[in-house]
Amino acid sequence: MKLLVVVLCYKVPDLTIDCLRSLGPEIARIPGARVAVCENGTGPESAEKLRRAIDENGWGSWADLVVVEVNQGFCGGNNLVIRPALASADRPEYVLLLNSDTIVREDSMKALVDFMDASPKAGIAGSQLLSPDGVIQASPFRTFGIATELDRGLRLGLLTGPLGGRLEVDHSKPGRYDWVSGASMILRSTMLDEIGVLDDGLYTYFDDIDIGLRARRAGWEVWYVPESKVVHLEGQSTGISGTAPAKPKRRPAYWFQARRRFFLKNHGAAYTALADAAFLAGFAAWRLRRRLQGKPDMDPDRFLADSFRHSVFRTGFRVREVENPALAPPS
Repeated sequence: MKLLVVVLCYKVPDLTIDCLRSLGPEIARIPGARVAVCENGTGPESAEKLRRAIDENGWGSWADLVVVEVNQGFCGGNNLVIRPALASADRPEYVLLLNSDTIVREDSMKALVDFMDASPKAGIAGSQLLSPDGVIQASPFRTFGIATELDRGLRLGLLTGPLGGRLEVDHSKPGRYDWVSGASMILRSTMLDEIGVLDDGLYTYFDDIDIGLRARRAGWEVWYVPESKVVHLEGQSTGISGTAPAKPKRRPAYWFQARRRFFLKNHGAAYTALADAAFLAGFAAWRLRRRLQGKPDMDPDRFLADSFRHSVFRTGFRVREVENPALAPPS
């Protein structure tokens, strides 16, 4: 198999069907390409809707449906498809992670495959992500660390040196970066053999930053490929990232836990403490500045308190897996 596209569906079967509809012509352009849809614990009605859409539209020749009873998160759900695919007799050369809340544009998948074929050192490549009205979304990124956490807290966006997460991004041409968004991200199978699949312990979020870092540490390159254009309806499954000017909902515990796990396992205790301190100080300063300047409050509810509650200053320095909310006892 040349390419396996993995589409994870959680609570958005209609968007997933729209994504599959856009994928049909693209799969036809890539010999040896298939799609695996993982219905990740939404329930039997969602699974039946997806199964019926695949049958009625004749997508069964290139699309398979995997149904999971309990939500495994982004990492676990994708890995349930990726692991057996890599162990199969017809293993894919590339695995492409594609969000269910996306619409792929013409030749977007082929552009990624062609780029990877021509770039043997590339272990990861990401698409150009667009909002429905054509505005380029934030991807790719240069880094993620203490300085970017301070800048994220301060809400200034002033970092312009090598520590800046958004700096020097030329969206018009391919380039090497530290990480790309997992909304449309192609992975070389031989790289996965070396560094492993997504970290199940992250559950959901920070997985794209994590695998980008692991790839680069192993000597692989991470690339941005703007010829691959994908429309991304950001945050439709989780609701964490909404469309302005709506105020974001309160961040769930698993977001903070994933952030903490990423820092601790990749950078250690001292670095994580500095990253936490940088964000908390910066965000506290921003909250004061926002009040003094009379700016509207567009931060998630209780974000400062939640950030402190989930920091290493309250939770300690042990590297822990993110708690799967689907497995939590009823309150």
